[in-house]
Amino acid sequence: MRATPTRRALLFGLLGGAASAATGCADLGVSSVSNAGTTSPPRSAEIQGGAVPQPPLLPPPPPDPATLIARHAGAVPHEWGPAVTGTRTRLAAPGPRMALTFDGCGGPRGSAVDPDLIALLEREHLAATLFLNARWIDANRELTDRLAANPLLELANHGTMHLPLSVSGRSAYGIAGTASVTEVIDEVMVNHQRLQSITGVPPRWFRPGTAHCDEVAAAVVRDLGEEVVGFTVNGDSGASMPAAKVQDALTSAAPGSIVIAHLNRPLGATAEGLAAALPALRAQGREFVTLGGAGALT
Repeated sequence: MRATPTRRALLFGLLGGAASAATGCADLGVSSVSNAGTTSPPRSAEIQGGAVPQPPLLPPPPPDPATLIARHAGAVPHEWGPAVTGTRTRLAAPGPRMALTFDGCGGPRGSAVDPDLIALLEREHLAATLFLNARWIDANRELTDRLAANPLLELANHGTMHLPLSVSGRSAYGIAGTASVTEVIDEVMVNHQRLQSITGVPPRWFRPGTAHCDEVAAAVVRDLGEEVVGFTVNGDSGASMPAAKVQDALTSAAPGSIVIAHLNRPLGATAEGLAAALPALRAQGREFVTLGGAGALT
């Protein structure tokens, strides 16, 4: 599926508007004179003798799409798959830590919810990173707000239409990927804006649909302020594995692993397998972290 001109125009408008808003906010309060002949009130340091409170840092304005298109024009990719150059697949300083990640893929057959898995994460107070597609979010908005409010969960970007991320139209598992830098920007940034509006912060991590991308697309994602994240361990093969195999995949995962599994397949055995694996993982001293809480990724 290709991005329509209407959606692309919307995206470019969002980016331009956000950049303008950020610039406008940065200009407020620069002068010490609010009106002619009227000075601003004394700073808190002058009143209290303490440190001047610093305003919260604003995220940088989104990059200009035209600049990125020009930067990567003519770049020819040579890699394709779930672990190309620029894809993060492990925690950099593992220790006993591992990262559980769950995809919500969206679309007609991918927008359901595994309530047992969500309940397990909440009941066991498990840290995890949830890669949510825009269509999954739209179908489950109240649940998305609930997940965003859980401090142990981190929401990440799983794309707008769940497409493999390519600059040349490569396909994976029969799904046609994006076919240009412009379409890569669409796939990333439309859902980037949606997630930021929900959580209040820009997402840091991006996982393409099918987890496939090329190295040029991965570089574009980096320029957009996110990092492509793959996986070390396939925890449920699209929620098609029986519980015993999910359990075995998790308990045999090496320290520092990023585990991929799915939260949108209620008929799968992901929750059952994870629940069965938890006692052994805790006996091994494993610590579950979000990708953001893990520090650097490699």
